[in-house]
Amino acid sequence: MNLYNLVCENMAKKGMLSWFEKRRQTMTLNLAQTLIVKVISTVNDLERAIQAFSEGKNVDTVKCIDRLFVSEVEIDNLRRAVLEELTKGTLPFKYREDLKALVTRLDRLADHIKDAARSVKILVEVHAVIPKEILALIIEMSKTLVKSIGFVRSSIEFLDETSSKSVEFIQKVDEMEGLIDNLHLLVKISFIKNSKKIDFPIIMVLKDLVDSIEYASDRCVSTADFIRLLLAGDS
Repeated sequence: MNLYNLVCENMAKKGMLSWFEKRRQTMTLNLAQTLIVKVISTVNDLERAIQAFSEGKNVDTVKCIDRLFVSEVEIDNLRRAVLEELTKGTLPFKYREDLKALVTRLDRLADHIKDAARSVKILVEVHAVIPKEILALIIEMSKTLVKSIGFVRSSIEFLDETSSKSVEFIQKVDEMEGLIDNLHLLVKISFIKNSKKIDFPIIMVLKDLVDSIEYASDRCVSTADFIRLLLAGDS
């Protein structure tokens, strides 16, 4: 699917970026909207890939990862398209800067998701056998990240419609970060407990995986904090 069709497909989605859409319905906003949807899809595909890997479904794992990589390329293209549109001055300066900041945060989040997916792909390629205790914690991290990005999306949807509702979702993002931080710690403790069962190179790949998920969680919080600033600026 080319970029134009991708944008058109998502233009029909209602509610996303309503705070921006009230100010001006432009190609830039549609591109940003599409980018958010694509970032969410990469997070969902990462969670599916990790779940499939834990069940020994390597073919399904690779399919999820390949789909994620395609989405990540589309996200890069969308980011460039948004920045190009912003140079045309179709939005007031403040909103151009707001969109640029939002797009940048989402793009960096997607980069961490891609890094996590690469780690999963390595584990598949080497037929790594991972203790169930570690897999369970990593699965929980990925599921919590899915919730976090969902709350980020909801906080954007309610911008300028119901500010208190938007703040409520922002607080949920903070809660998810706390859960992921705790899981991150537990995974590293589990690495030590299971160190005799796993080769050191595999532990290093697993570390990269959980670190990338934790970094993605931090980016969710960074995006939520930015939305909080937008709300404060409009109050």
